[in-house]
Amino acid sequence: MTATLPRVHGRLATGAASETSPVSAPPLFYTEYKEHQLMQNLAAETEGRDTESRYPLYFRTLICFAASGTLLNTVSWSSLPGEGSLIQLAMAALLLAYIPIAYQITRRSLPDNAEAVRRWLAFGDALLIGMAMAMANFSLLPSLLFLTMIQFNALTQGGGRRWFEHNTAMLLGVGVGYVIHRPALVVNADLNISAASLIGVFTYFCAYAFYTHKQIARLKTSNDQLQREQRIANLASYKLSRYLPKRLWRAVTTGREKEIVTERKLLTVFFSDIKDFSQLTEEMEAETLTRLLNNYLTEMSRIVAHYGGTIDKFIGDAVMVVFGDDQSKGPKSDALRCVAMALAMRKRVREMMQEWYDQGISHPLQIRMGINTGYCTVGVFGTADHQTYTVMGTHVNLAARLESAAEPGEILISHETWAMIKQTVMCRDKGHVSVKGFSTPVKVYSVSDLRKNLGGQQSYLEEHAPGFAMHLDLDKVRNYDKEKVLQALQQAQARLKSKVII
Repeated sequence: MTATLPRVHGRLATGAASETSPVSAPPLFYTEYKEHQLMQNLAAETEGRDTESRYPLYFRTLICFAASGTLLNTVSWSSLPGEGSLIQLAMAALLLAYIPIAYQITRRSLPDNAEAVRRWLAFGDALLIGMAMAMANFSLLPSLLFLTMIQFNALTQGGGRRWFEHNTAMLLGVGVGYVIHRPALVVNADLNISAASLIGVFTYFCAYAFYTHKQIARLKTSNDQLQREQRIANLASYKLSRYLPKRLWRAVTTGREKEIVTERKLLTVFFSDIKDFSQLTEEMEAETLTRLLNNYLTEMSRIVAHYGGTIDKFIGDAVMVVFGDDQSKGPKSDALRCVAMALAMRKRVREMMQEWYDQGISHPLQIRMGINTGYCTVGVFGTADHQTYTVMGTHVNLAARLESAAEPGEILISHETWAMIKQTVMCRDKGHVSVKGFSTPVKVYSVSDLRKNLGGQQSYLEEHAPGFAMHLDLDKVRNYDKEKVLQALQQAQARLKSKVII
């Protein structure tokens, strides 16, 4: 038998509308919805990159216009321009021509080189502004304003490293401008000269404030969208956890699918089903049967979760549970938890039978259970388009056969499982049974109850010690053998008392 996981289809998120959740997913296939979200995210990222790439252009345009205006104001227009004025005019023209040249360089730069191109252009901006400051004869107010703009732009765009680069470029520009122009080092606070720089700086800070506001608004929108997607992803992850084994779900949701490899593990496998369920489907109304089955499976799932098992699948009324694959506490603990779970299921079904009877369902539901322990193959199998998390092997087969061979209300376990739980669980030896698919009869045991629950009313006694073994099933002792058994026990007691043990 191969235990396979049912495929989880793309309509997973569409069921969100039927459940209470902070945000309901749109009425799309989940994969289509994620593609839609991906396109929106790409559009938002593209818009953000466009804004980031346009900001240096805005800064460059404003500061170049301001520097050009400052240089033009320093020229004496009342007389023919001299050599110094011609240099200032040439510098103003260079600043204005630099704007479209830098724009074309930015447009034609490759995406891989875009960041390097922006850094070199920013270096060029600071270099030209340094030259303009020197050629404007270090006019007090324009120089301070340009210096402030360089510092502010460097710190906001790149932190300390950019600040060092921009100031180095500016000082280099000042040196080049000083060599070319030989400015007169005279403090000049003429407002006519400062007007252009004042307008440029004022426009720059207004534009930067607008840019900052737009960035904050975009970040807020992105954050809100991220929170919505996170809520939807959490809801989808919760829904996915109901379809996948816990181990596989954790691997998928944390991006560690490669850790799920095919391996051999010592597992305890449990199977159960409802006796004569096919007959029930013919006798009961579909609505009543659906309600009854969902109630039954819900209660069984709750018990499985309580004992730490992993539901591999539901097959109609049948339930397959695996212990030892996820967070195993050792083979003995896994086997004991599995048997304790089976006992809890049997007890709960007896209680539910009375509840169903009170609801008008008189047909009793009786379950059969089979448990086996052994090495199974666990892993992911399938194709690139469809994969399943699978438990397979002979021991899975045997657990299913034991469930089929069990009587109604009986828990049948193999010898391997009995050997691990015999000290804690009372079992009755049922001898060997022939099961389909196995050439030799299989040794099986019927689970009675936990030893601690039996007390003085127990009908099955079993004790083991070095040199001593006792197996007593009161239900199988016949009347004519009773005296014979008592005599044997009395003789054993007398001999043990008279024996001096050193």
